Amino acid sequence: MKLKYEIYKHIGKISEQNNGWIKEVNLISWNDREPVYDIRTWTLDHTEYGKGVTITQGEMKKLQELIKDMIVF
Repeated sequence: MKLKYEIYKHIGKISEQNNGWIKEVNLISWNDREPVYDIRTWTLDHTEYGKGVTITQGEMKKLQELIKDMIVF
């Protein structure tokens, strides 16, 4: 079942897979709900999407705090 969605703001591309799908971060509303930060894969034209994770504004602020000084290893 496809959900109704509206991408309010494209934040950025994280990576592109060999099959042409792109992992990106967006601010998006699902089924007319309050917009959330969203990380998932999309087709180039945004007509299909894969599984992802949604993050509220409060959760994104906390995530930003956690990773600002994080050492990637």
